[in-house]
Amino acid sequence: MKRSDFRFFHRLRVRWAEIDMQKIVFNGHYLTYIDTAVTAYWGRVALPYDTAFHILGGELYVKKATLEYHASALMDDDLSVGMKCSRLGKSSMVFEAGIFRGDKLLISGELIYVFADPATQTSKPIPEALRNILLIFEAGESVVDLKTGNWDELKDGAAALRTEVFVEEQEIPQELEWDEHDAKALHALVLNKLGQPVATGRLLQPQPKLAQIGRMAVSKALRGGNLGRMVIDALVDAARQRGDHQVILHAQCSAEGFYRRLGFKAHGEVFQDAGIDHIEMTMKLV
Repeated sequence: MKRSDFRFFHRLRVRWAEIDMQKIVFNGHYLTYIDTAVTAYWGRVALPYDTAFHILGGELYVKKATLEYHASALMDDDLSVGMKCSRLGKSSMVFEAGIFRGDKLLISGELIYVFADPATQTSKPIPEALRNILLIFEAGESVVDLKTGNWDELKDGAAALRTEVFVEEQEIPQELEWDEHDAKALHALVLNKLGQPVATGRLLQPQPKLAQIGRMAVSKALRGGNLGRMVIDALVDAARQRGDHQVILHAQCSAEGFYRRLGFKAHGEVFQDAGIDHIEMTMKLV
């Protein structure tokens, strides 16, 4: 087993509480590392576990878990946990895992899951939709679709996601979330292969040659998987194609680093919008 066997990795750092009396990671924690990586894997295939598996009509239960120990992880090690779905049966699936420090394999593991009815915990066939998602992801294909359009075309998905993120998670009053600008904006919406909205944003033109991106939202369980970048790239491309010279946005300060990595620069002082600290950021297109 080597790093190139995996296309998905979850990174973590060994904590003091995970070290045993031999000053190495206690053996049982490796299974926790792998289980954490499995959760992150579902995020990478754009499936918010609770809602997605409800749509799929079942849940996954561990049938068997095995680990093989090759070397020990130490305090403060940066580890990469590789995860892949290696086999799909009628109702079972096999995940292989590799825990690496750099290129060195420390732990290899295998998890066998059974797809089952959560009420009776009896096995049932893996839905074709789930089977297809796993197969295309492991083949290197995209597990999401991006659409751009007007509010009438995309409002069902965009409004549902914005309600989830802004109104429910961030507790922004509904009257502040909805405005007259939606009707004249270009919207971007990312959908997973179950048709669930997982990321969205909108593009306005407050004055000639100036674009403004706003209402950026990504499903909480899927953040860190480049869905936000996909929306930004689509909206920036649209602004460039219509001849805009600059893009501005009002970033929540907690997301400033994300926008900096995409090429935006901060300007001015921090200000509050809906009770949340924001800062203006810009990107030149010409």
